[in-house]
Amino acid sequence: MHLDLDIHNYYEKLMIEHLISHPEYSEFDKEFMADVCCLALTQLPARYIRHEIDMSFYLSSDDRLKMDYQVDKAVKSAIAYLRNKAQHRPNAAR
Repeated sequence: MHLDLDIHNYYEKLMIEHLISHPEYSEFDKEFMADVCCLALTQLPARYIRHEIDMSFYLSSDDRLKMDYQVDKAVKSAIAYLRNKAQHRPNAAR
């Protein structure tokens, strides 16, 4: 049996597009943004696809706007969570 490895969560693509289109996120390092992506994707529903054209064909513009809003909200929530966690982390040097 051969499984098609092109299967992926469409929200991953939307998140990367969102992060690239918002230059203010470039202030954060790669490790922080990797954590943001993990936390944000956990908040989002899974939309698994094999081909981008599948989503383009079946997704209405209203659905796409809703998905973009969900990604924006999840990313902002993840950043706020991580910032709050960092502020309340005990100082390791003590």
